Amino acid sequence: MFTGIVEAVGRIDSAEGASDGLRLAVSAGALDVSDVRIGDSVAVAGCCLTVVAIEGSSLSFDVSAETLRCTSGLDRAREVNLEKALRFGDRLGGHLLTGHIDGVGTVIRIESTANPDGVDLEIEAPSALARFIAAKGSIAVDGVSLTVNVVSNRRFSVHLIPHTLQVTTLRALIPGSEVNLEVDIVARYLERMAGYKR
Repeated sequence: MFTGIVEAVGRIDSAEGASDGLRLAVSAGALDVSDVRIGDSVAVAGCCLTVVAIEGSSLSFDVSAETLRCTSGLDRAREVNLEKALRFGDRLGGHLLTGHIDGVGTVIRIESTANPDGVDLEIEAPSALARFIAAKGSIAVDGVSLTVNVVSNRRFSVHLIPHTLQVTTLRALIPGSEVNLEVDIVARYLERMAGYKR
């Protein structure tokens, strides 16, 4: 489990073909890897991946073809948000995330706001996810826990404060950028409960 509070921005240095997907080498940047072990989970751009090798501050992950199919941006060199798995007793500053990406959204609009250096970000979600997104609810965008401000059909808006822009990769988004989305896990369970028939 994760919280959506990004701990560091790292970088995918290489994405090499493997038997069923890719082997990623990720420079961890400022992420403290002193307690990271092989087999641990790390969220990379919001996607829960398992550490398969450690060399200094470089972490390697195997990414399956299925994971590549339902995510964006794990197949090339670029900056990525990083978060180590939540431990019992840690503060839950964002919201509970599994690191299982639900789909890929597209940035529609980025607009400056009255809050100095803050921006409103409008994203279009896949049709299958739209019903899980609610105003004042939570959503993760590339692994960043955010509060939904406005929802209109498949589109939703979030506000990015200057701090979020400073410490995450969301500062680099432009219209047309693809982002990994994870909807609130509670919404998933509510749908299952509402639709279950004995």
